[in-house]
Amino acid sequence: MTSLRDLNQMINAEIFTPDDLTYAVDTLADIRAQIAELKAREDTFKAVLIAAGHAAVDGTTHRAAVIQEQRTSTDWETIANKLNASRQLITAHTTTGAPFYKIRLSARKVTS
Repeated sequence: MTSLRDLNQMINAEIFTPDDLTYAVDTLADIRAQIAELKAREDTFKAVLIAAGHAAVDGTTHRAAVIQEQRTSTDWETIANKLNASRQLITAHTTTGAPFYKIRLSARKVTS
């Protein structure tokens, strides 16, 4: 198994063997599966605390505060269009974030 230190050295050197890449894909998939299981457990315990109806609950080592919030968002593009704002004005006040990477994983189809 490759250590995190070794992986970081490979990233810095940009040297990857096919085995390194296979290991990276499979390990990432395993990690995401573990996260999904933990997320399901988290959602269950959150539901229990919300259903209990208490504002705060003390555990042995932690305290949970149950807070209800509501988000409000404004569709500025629709407002601008209704007010007949020009495309140029909308574009002038539109920003684009920095590019980022996204990795999608899917199970391989194994042929026998």
